[in-house]
Amino acid sequence: MHTETPSLPYTGLRVVEFTHMVMGPTCGMVLADLGAEVIKVEPIGHGRNGDATRQLLGSGAGFFPMFNRNKKSLALDLQTPEGKEAALRLIATADVVSENFKPGTMQKLGLDYNSLKALNPRLIYVSHKGFLPGPYEHRTALDEVVQMMGGLAYMTGRPGDPLRAGTSVNDIMGGLFGALGAMAALAQREKTGCGQEVQSALFENNVFLMAQHMMQFAVTGKAPAPMPARISAWGIYDIFKVKDDAQIFLAVVSDGAWVTFCNAFGFADLKADERLRTNNGRVTNREWMMPILRERLRVHSADMLATTFEAQGLPFAPITRPEELLDDPHLNASGGLAPITLPDGRETKTVLMPVLLDGQRLGVRLSPPKLGEHNAELLAALGYSAQEIAQLSQPT
Repeated sequence: MHTETPSLPYTGLRVVEFTHMVMGPTCGMVLADLGAEVIKVEPIGHGRNGDATRQLLGSGAGFFPMFNRNKKSLALDLQTPEGKEAALRLIATADVVSENFKPGTMQKLGLDYNSLKALNPRLIYVSHKGFLPGPYEHRTALDEVVQMMGGLAYMTGRPGDPLRAGTSVNDIMGGLFGALGAMAALAQREKTGCGQEVQSALFENNVFLMAQHMMQFAVTGKAPAPMPARISAWGIYDIFKVKDDAQIFLAVVSDGAWVTFCNAFGFADLKADERLRTNNGRVTNREWMMPILRERLRVHSADMLATTFEAQGLPFAPITRPEELLDDPHLNASGGLAPITLPDGRETKTVLMPVLLDGQRLGVRLSPPKLGEHNAELLAALGYSAQEIAQLSQPT
């Protein structure tokens, strides 16, 4: 297991999270990776057996192990007075509470911000919702819902065929913005001594992603076309089908790069064509230029093209599947992947946050926890006896 220096930014900070799925757990993971002690309160009793993402199959099978590293698990039945009391004792010791349940859920439990700030005035309370306060706030949101209503699916798919992006972009980014808000509130608390409520939302996150296209319309007066049908800003910025039916993405985005590209492949005629001398000229003449390039490049292997583009400092990319990234030489050599133990005992790798602090990656201190793995440790520290801990840990 990775170990870090004891001087992580949030060492000594305690975060209590009531979260599930992706958005809330992402916020906690960010703070945990930065050194905070993050305690994940998971429901037991009444047919519940922890965060429901522990049991998800298919595309949800990676949710729990990805977004719950570096956390401790405390399993409680919050429907009982004893479970709620234990949660309140824990919150009294916390710097941050994070939640991402439907509006009203935490209020019914008496664990909303207005109820808790009297208990702990320095508390920072992060709520991750579908929508920020407004006409839509009562709606139930999912990543796919806001991708459809927020323009992302329209921009991703072909015209007339809206398409969900290939990952939980709004859940993950919404959690990142929640963590960013918590960091800002912590800095503000240093000045005022008081906590505050922070809110982050899926829909508004998606609109933030679409802002460049909204501004494109504001500037040009022309509606942006979906990405597959867009008029590219660059003359060559495409996926090419090459030898053995392989695919590779190739880009030539400056006039100097065009000369380099033509020289590398012996395209003297294209380099000499005045119509193609500038990037805007190449954009204007794509209709006849691209078929020529596709025909000339298709005889080369993807490996040969990659080697040539890399040698010339030109942008390129293989078309990679997610599972192939576990063996990516750069990620493995640079420390971008770290070993973890799954709750069922199997060993695998996980992806670390894409930042360096003082030249170091933020690694894994704790693997994703088993349900209730830290009940004894945490409840004992709150003053509970061994008998009381056993009773609190037993589902009703």
